[in-house]
Amino acid sequence: QPDVVVSGGGSVQSGGSLRLSCEVFGGWSRYWMGWFRQAPGKEREGIASIDMDGSTTYADSVKGRFAISQDNAKKTMMFLQMNSLKPEDTATYFCAADPRRWLPQPLSADYNYWSQGTQVTVSS
Repeated sequence: QPDVVVSGGGSVQSGGSLRLSCEVFGGWSRYWMGWFRQAPGKEREGIASIDMDGSTTYADSVKGRFAISQDNAKKTMMFLQMNSLKPEDTATYFCAADPRRWLPQPLSADYNYWSQGTQVTVSS
């Protein structure tokens, strides 16, 4: 069973930036990976994904502000650069990984392996 570890998060004022990191330990050498978030009282939302070839997908809510990237040397590590943060970005953030070559809906919660959450709080 691979272990998915997230780091980063914290508190920032509106307009600020934060960077999250995620690494998968064990299992396969490459993964399709995604970022999700869940605010209190709301459903988990897929916000960004990156496939094994480096192609990315974003939710409209973060497009143009957030950037997902992968470590070039370690295909099991990825990052989420979050810029121009807004109070509505406040949520618990999760990363997810899946060894399948194809995910039909990369922003859906259909990933096999998940990290613990990390809190991101944006104050106005």
